[in-house]
Amino acid sequence: MPLPQVWVICEAVLDRVERAVVGKRGPLTVILAGILAGGHVLLEDVPGLGKTLAARSFAATLGLTFRRLQFTPDLLPSDVTGSFVYDQRRSEFVFRAGPLFTGLLLADEINRTPPKTQAALLEAMQERQVTVEGHTFALPAPFHVIATANPIEYEGTYPLPEAQLDRFLLRVEFGYPGRNHEIEVLRRRVARRQEAIRLDPVLDPGMVLRVQRAVEEVTVEDTIAGYCVELAAATRTRPQVLVGASPRGALGLMLVARAYAVLQQRDFVTPEDVKAVAVPALAHRITLRPEMWMRRVAPQDVVRAVLNEVPAPPTVPPRRRQTPPGGPPGPGRPGPRGAAGGPTSGPSPGPAAGPPSGRPAGPSGRPAGPGAGPLPGPAAGPPSGRPAGPGAGPLPGPAAGPGRPAGPGAGPVTGPDGGVLR
Repeated sequence: MPLPQVWVICEAVLDRVERAVVGKRGPLTVILAGILAGGHVLLEDVPGLGKTLAARSFAATLGLTFRRLQFTPDLLPSDVTGSFVYDQRRSEFVFRAGPLFTGLLLADEINRTPPKTQAALLEAMQERQVTVEGHTFALPAPFHVIATANPIEYEGTYPLPEAQLDRFLLRVEFGYPGRNHEIEVLRRRVARRQEAIRLDPVLDPGMVLRVQRAVEEVTVEDTIAGYCVELAAATRTRPQVLVGASPRGALGLMLVARAYAVLQQRDFVTPEDVKAVAVPALAHRITLRPEMWMRRVAPQDVVRAVLNEVPAPPTVPPRRRQTPPGGPPGPGRPGPRGAAGGPTSGPSPGPAAGPPSGRPAGPSGRPAGPGAGPLPGPAAGPPSGRPAGPGAGPLPGPAAGPGRPAGPGAGPVTGPDGGVLR
């Protein structure tokens, strides 16, 4: 799928989702970038800001099958992945798939279930497959997880372990809407006259895969890749950090920046794209020292400080290789004007080289091609003694006196009295 078509589709997806989630164009763009990059997204913010609504809206707009799994303290891993049950009619155990077998899974309040159940998502999120009792089942493609978490209520919750957090490509915060946007939410609810919001799909699962493959065509220069590595490495040397971002963090940062560049309607990545997604891509991969909570230092503050300290490479679009019409320049084929590999159009400066004999005329006495002029020095006559053909003029100096016609290469020479010296 060509990138210009991808740009139009992504703009339509964001416009459709924004009909339900008002005033959150920035976070919605980052979430869509995570989906285009093939990753999973963790939405962490206070209740009532539209996290669940955003997940449902993306599933409906992208045309993906949607399932919601409410994580509770008594949830078991088999409730997530599925299990084998005995079929009395067939007298055998058959596999009953769990909620993981869907296009987009909403893991609501993922931090309310024990780590044992949270770990059931690890294989699915990383390898797109589920293993139950020694049998491996592939998940449908595309498969994405959008999880929600409440960061202010800790009673009866289980913080996600570092390995689980690292599986999420992004952690996005919504924040409170502005006054005008909040009024718009109320106005739309009154105009809708119902609670449910219906969104028509813009894509289907096959087109989502095609868009994701098109994102792989975006150019990433070595300077941008080095910038991502330097940002991730800088988080490991900060005094406030216990464990910094891993190489997987640098890779995730580059992948999200590439998808974000597509949403900005570009086919190459700039340092501004990296900066726009650095906080949601790196902050959740950083573990602070225990005493930092007393100083109210957050991982987001560390990433912002790193962005201010690490110099960004210059924003230079990648160079495109252009092949002139008719193929590349080569021997006997002129290249573009002023380029190496072929002369510019027009005659070459200076007199053209004559035949090897030094005569301006060809063997038959006819004039040479364009650009050939009379050579300085005595004109050579033909062997028969007849006057030279066109193009051969008289020698400069005194006129030749009477005498026998000049032989080959010889002309009359006059003496001091004007006579001919033989």
